[in-house]
Amino acid sequence: MNITFKQLIVAGGPILFVLVALSIYSIALIWERWTVYKKTFSGLEDLVHKAHALLKAGELKQLTDLSSRSRTPAGDIVHKVISHYGSPLERRELAEKAVEWHVSRLSRSLTAIATIGSISPFVGLFGTVIGVIRAFRDLSAYAGAGPSVVAMGIAEALVNTAAGLFVAIPAVIAYNYFAHKANEFASEMNWLTEQIIDRASASREFSGIV
Repeated sequence: MNITFKQLIVAGGPILFVLVALSIYSIALIWERWTVYKKTFSGLEDLVHKAHALLKAGELKQLTDLSSRSRTPAGDIVHKVISHYGSPLERRELAEKAVEWHVSRLSRSLTAIATIGSISPFVGLFGTVIGVIRAFRDLSAYAGAGPSVVAMGIAEALVNTAAGLFVAIPAVIAYNYFAHKANEFASEMNWLTEQIIDRASASREFSGIV
């Protein structure tokens, strides 16, 4: 008995449609996060490189101008820290809050992606169990029949198993990638803001001393 692709989809039953819905939702979340991360990291390396060079040269005014022109989260953080007139402690608190806010923005929807990656194999396993139950039920109902009698039940089990993995694997990979990039952004900005605070604290122009 040859089973067509259409029959495999039908064999998947309601569980397969649940997995398809999870897959579509997961892809939408991943694409939305990708666009946000692409915008966040666009020009980040160049900004950090230029900021490091300007700090080394003591050109804080130029760094202020550079960060004000940058329409990126990194530029926003740098501009807030360098333009704030306060003690080093106040600057550090401001930097921590600014970095934390942007990291929380990057981490938005990651919990949903992780959840989909975690539960999809179990949803597929549930469909597998239902398929196996169906196969044994058909086998008992048609005692003495050939292997073809259990084909649809086995097909349901295997289709749902494969679908669960198909949904879970991209979601887990995407979650790990985005979480790593969010941590990388936080580390990069914490290091840069600390350098800015140290340099600004030693400068009369930017230390609030008149």
